[in-house]
Amino acid sequence: MTGREGEALTKVLGARSAGPLAKLGLVTVGDLLRHYPRRYGDPGTLTDMDRLALGEHVTVMARVARATVRTMRSRAGAMLSAVVTDGRHELALTFFAKRAGALRPHEDKLRPGRVGLFTGVVSEYRGTRQLTHPDYVLVGVDADDAEEAMFEASRPIPIYPASSSVPSWRIQRAVRTVLDPLTEADVEDPVPDEVRARHGLPSRLDALRAIHHPVDQRAWQQARHRFRFEEAFVLQAALAQRRAHAAEQEATARPLRGPGEPSLLADFDAGLPFRLTDGQASVGEDLSHELAQARPMQRLLQGEVGSGKTVVALRAMLQVVDAGGQAALLAPTEVLAAQHARTLRSLLGPLAEGGLLGGAAHGTRVALLTGSLGAAARKEALLQAASGEAGIVVGTHALLGDQVQFADLGLVVVDEQHRFGVEQRDALRAKGRVAPHVLVMTATPIPRTVAMTVFGDLETSSLTQVPAGRAGITSHVVPAGNPRWMERTWSRVREEVDKGHRAYVVCPRIHPDDDLPAGGGAAKDFDDVPDLLELMDGDGAGDERPPLRAVLEVADMLRETPALAGLDVGVLHGQMAPADKESAMARFAAGELQVLVSTTVIEVGVDVPEATVMVVFDADRFGLSQLHQLRGRVGRGAAPGLCLLVSTAQPGTPAATRVEALAETTDGFRLATLDLELRSEGDVLGAAQSGRSSSLRLLRVVQDADLIADARREATAVVDADLELGSHPELRAAIAAQLDDEQEEFLERA
Repeated sequence: MTGREGEALTKVLGARSAGPLAKLGLVTVGDLLRHYPRRYGDPGTLTDMDRLALGEHVTVMARVARATVRTMRSRAGAMLSAVVTDGRHELALTFFAKRAGALRPHEDKLRPGRVGLFTGVVSEYRGTRQLTHPDYVLVGVDADDAEEAMFEASRPIPIYPASSSVPSWRIQRAVRTVLDPLTEADVEDPVPDEVRARHGLPSRLDALRAIHHPVDQRAWQQARHRFRFEEAFVLQAALAQRRAHAAEQEATARPLRGPGEPSLLADFDAGLPFRLTDGQASVGEDLSHELAQARPMQRLLQGEVGSGKTVVALRAMLQVVDAGGQAALLAPTEVLAAQHARTLRSLLGPLAEGGLLGGAAHGTRVALLTGSLGAAARKEALLQAASGEAGIVVGTHALLGDQVQFADLGLVVVDEQHRFGVEQRDALRAKGRVAPHVLVMTATPIPRTVAMTVFGDLETSSLTQVPAGRAGITSHVVPAGNPRWMERTWSRVREEVDKGHRAYVVCPRIHPDDDLPAGGGAAKDFDDVPDLLELMDGDGAGDERPPLRAVLEVADMLRETPALAGLDVGVLHGQMAPADKESAMARFAAGELQVLVSTTVIEVGVDVPEATVMVVFDADRFGLSQLHQLRGRVGRGAAPGLCLLVSTAQPGTPAATRVEALAETTDGFRLATLDLELRSEGDVLGAAQSGRSSSLRLLRVVQDADLIADARREATAVVDADLELGSHPELRAAIAAQLDDEQEEFLERA
């Protein structure tokens, strides 16, 4: 903390005033000064009180219509009844006291015509909405003279994030007490003078005064812009330092083999039955170049569902194996890990049968390591990894165990990185003798990934093309409460099955009586984990929704549905034994099961080309990115895909907006950005993993993308010239203050 910002509020304000502020997390002068107003009231604009909800803690701007004091008949004491208005609607204010004299100060202040801010919890008495014992502040009342009163009354009124015990204007008064005595020497600025000059930014002290006590709208807008830039600049400087330190790490170079040398990669490319897309070829060249360097690659590969990321990753793995190293592929679920292993073996053919009869002379092996392996299979997989016999090791969290060793780990590929905590990814990277190269893959960036991408923490590659031969997917929203639409849904499923195709039906829970989505029974492998941010339903729609649908009840229902008579309906979820899960997928792929009712365990990677239709129950309760990944499980062959999104959302709600957006586009990058806009960033510094609230105060990574790009250029230039920021102690201190140890760890590992 810099300047006087580290001082305790108990010292500056006194314990009595500082105590309530501490409940809001405001402990130091810096905490309070960074507690920015969430909006500003215009003294000439009154709050529309028709929108106030019962039980809501509100701060309203209104004009006093009348106020009277009377003695109560039913019990001892007096009551002041006041009425404030927005010009059309009225709100009652009620104060009680043991004697009328105690209410006279309120009566004197609450004169008709005066405008003020009134805060409290909305209740109702005899059909009239009211605030009981509200806190309030009146515009201009506390000014020394008429001229000052008029000037103060014309200023925007800052309205802070507050609570019932600490109303907005008490925060405002505390801020003024702290801020007014400060000088430029007390407030150190992390943004260098030359950077501020280039971008026309005010000093930090001037910006603090303008954001907390603006003379007009333009003043606080300029101040907000300055603090947004400061947030971005400090974060970008931290990221630039980490990029620079990462570049200094030692890694083993894994160059391509020369012409004429035995090469797994060359043989694999020669045997491909299809042509790489331009995007796959371009990204492959980038990866090949970085793998050949003696510093660790740190790259994010994001691509549309079905864009061919697995082939790109496999080619990178083969280059590392050709150069004498090994590659580890970390997958979030056993279903996906097993499929990755099958897919890689299928793509490689004899090249994955090194040392076996009929295998390529210079071939390698693909080992699979999951938590459910039997003792003999596990021992064999561990031996293949430790000896180097397996050039590629695929697994779940089981790869992270202490007993798992590699002969020479050169590349870590993390599939669907948002399913793994930083500790898990770091544990796998630590298994290399030196820092291994790292490739992170995601099918559709979740909001956190979008945020990190915008901040440029990783070098990023994108695949936007879908390989030729894919017929595409059409999506429709199905209102859950419309019986005719639901009947047609199952008729469409039957039509697809009658053509020889398969159908997925996705539910967010396993058992009807589960308290948590998907039962939570397979958390160790991240199976069945829907997007809980959306399942918790923070849309505030106010409607009472029916319970989330469950796999077992829906499977029973479908077996009794006339349109699906005679079809074999199976189930798949994370609480099943691994062998049962494998059997269900195998039977579905072979056509023995025509309809598979599943949790989100099939979200990523599961590939059954004959699956052409998917029905998603409670689609409005999922995030856009997860819905897009689910939808990507159909239409993967030559036949077109159909996704039917069964929704209970009311029109006009954010939930309905999400589902409608999914039906309108298959552009995963556009959907990820929209998801971020609808849901906010969360915390790009890792709060979602630690349980903290967002570390971003004013900066928004979608709306402020251009500003962030400017800040990144400036911060990178500063760090390139002075890596340890010895000439910029204010910036170094700001990074230390803004990023605690856990957040720094996240940045280093993410």
